[in-house]
Amino acid sequence: MAYTPLGSQQPQQQRAWVRESIRVFRENFFFNKFTGKGDNSIVQMVTELKRTEKGDRAMIGLVQEMRGSGIVGDNDIAGRREALESDWIEIHTDQLRNGVTSKGRVDDQRSVFDFRAEARDKLAYWRAKTIEDLMILTASGIGYQYNTDGSVRATGAQDDPQSLEFAADVTAPSGGRHLAFNGSDLVAGDTTAITSGYVPKYGMIVDAMAEARTRGIKPLIVGGKEHMVYLCHPKTFARLKKDADFREAVVGGGVRGEQNPIFTGATVTMDGLIIHTNTRVFNTAGAASGSKWGASGTVDGTRSLLLGCQAIGYADLWGSAQWYEGKEDDDAKNVISIAMYFGLVKPRFTSRRDADTVQDFGVMALDLAL
Repeated sequence: MAYTPLGSQQPQQQRAWVRESIRVFRENFFFNKFTGKGDNSIVQMVTELKRTEKGDRAMIGLVQEMRGSGIVGDNDIAGRREALESDWIEIHTDQLRNGVTSKGRVDDQRSVFDFRAEARDKLAYWRAKTIEDLMILTASGIGYQYNTDGSVRATGAQDDPQSLEFAADVTAPSGGRHLAFNGSDLVAGDTTAITSGYVPKYGMIVDAMAEARTRGIKPLIVGGKEHMVYLCHPKTFARLKKDADFREAVVGGGVRGEQNPIFTGATVTMDGLIIHTNTRVFNTAGAASGSKWGASGTVDGTRSLLLGCQAIGYADLWGSAQWYEGKEDDDAKNVISIAMYFGLVKPRFTSRRDADTVQDFGVMALDLAL
């Protein structure tokens, strides 16, 4: 068993302690600014189960655009009303736990740390980064056997995330939502075709936005205006800043005045596109040579994400998570554990703009050289 050599103190009020853990979680959870309970959110969160014929399930609904041309003049509308086309997506859920243990009474007396406060913060941070990792992998269509740097996940004494109930729901990017930029044009996504020349440029941003709108990815409505989010690795953004056209567009862009939380920490906002960076955006820097991208598996690549409404479905059924505090080893050691009951899914639907094929609903994957 692993022991954490940190200090102890008298217990605080449980309610205040949990509130503080929620604060730490939200401060460290990158997707917090994108999460909401309505469909005008990149991450749509479900906190309650929906009653269905098969029992209570965590569900989100995707409502497609209407197809009809309408009823002209005084022509009879009876029997000619259009049925709303909707897809109900189930989010499978599972429990995930972690915990820490103090080293013992003697070390507790010597330590200048507060074991309870330190454990709370570390576990809340672990919760935030774990969900963040799994969200990015889910949206990117990468299985949970990998870390976000492309390395194979080593679980040690703990369990493999692939055994989570919703791990099997991870799907590769759909054909109509998987693209790459070869340095001059958008092309169909194919990781084996990536070369060192697949570098981002301003034209890629313009073309990707046009492609997303053409294919019906639903934008966020913020202050009456349409927006999408481009999430990329910091190295991708560094390459963009070296592009003269991109620099000129940034300098000539308008003032970012919106106060919506989605803009918090945004790197650049231009023409309805909000660019954010995150080191956890999927890349192959940690993958072994031969397991990277390119024809020979030796090219480091990264998968940026263009995100619209309902790109990710997120069920969080326990909210603040459940915390356990106790003792073991004849009360010599303090133990604190966290348990969360959650699930993730990348919603998919039958897209009439893609010849009635099944496509990802709110996300487009864009592959590049790292």
